[in-house]
Amino acid sequence: MSEKGKGRPVPEVGQWPDKVVSIALVVAIVGTTAGFLMAFFLIPPVNGAAANGSVLIGDSMVSNKLLMSQKIFFFHMPVAIVSFCALAFAGYYSIRFLVGRNERFDTCASIAMEIALLFVIMTMITGEMWTRFEWGVWWTWDPRLTTYLILMLIVIAYIGMRGMVDDPERRGMFSAVLAIIALVDVPICFMVTRLIPSSIHPVVVREGGMSGEMGLCLAIIMVGMLALGFVLYRARFGQVRLAQRVEAAKESLEFLD
Repeated sequence: MSEKGKGRPVPEVGQWPDKVVSIALVVAIVGTTAGFLMAFFLIPPVNGAAANGSVLIGDSMVSNKLLMSQKIFFFHMPVAIVSFCALAFAGYYSIRFLVGRNERFDTCASIAMEIALLFVIMTMITGEMWTRFEWGVWWTWDPRLTTYLILMLIVIAYIGMRGMVDDPERRGMFSAVLAIIALVDVPICFMVTRLIPSSIHPVVVREGGMSGEMGLCLAIIMVGMLALGFVLYRARFGQVRLAQRVEAAKESLEFLD
């Protein structure tokens, strides 16, 4: 009989973050719900994309006017920040995997990338809605949009690659490299509107484009989205760990036989 499972430890469960998942879930529900109600019922519409008169964006003329679509910003920015946080954790665990070849870090990185993909897609959807309603086009090669599109493609490539490589060691190494590349693109996405002033993408925080009530609404939704990202990560982590424990138990039984 093969000794395949003899030295393989059973993955641990019941880590300390699981003790605060229920609290985080409540924060996520309350934060996102309260923020939604505040954004659409308390915050008035604000000015659109153009500063004065009209501007040609793509093939359409966009005028400065009060736009309800601006409220998408209150959700677009938080989900983008959560995607950046998830990618930061994925990059961190990927570096640790490359240093120590610990399978647990590869698992953590892969789950973080899955959560990142979810929030990246949410960011692109809300961003495209904002682009269409405020700029008059579904897509324009704005530096922020372009760099974030590249980021999304890297994350998709990461997920796809993990399904094509069977060897755990090679899969972990290739995945770690892609996760680190994605992490390098994060500050580029974040800073591009500051590095390229001609970008039509607004720099809201630095230019003081928010009132106090807008900032409060954004902060509430931000906390809710961060809590949601944490809950989803722990839920997925528990699912993966359970599958790994079942697999380890099967291998142990095969060894005993």
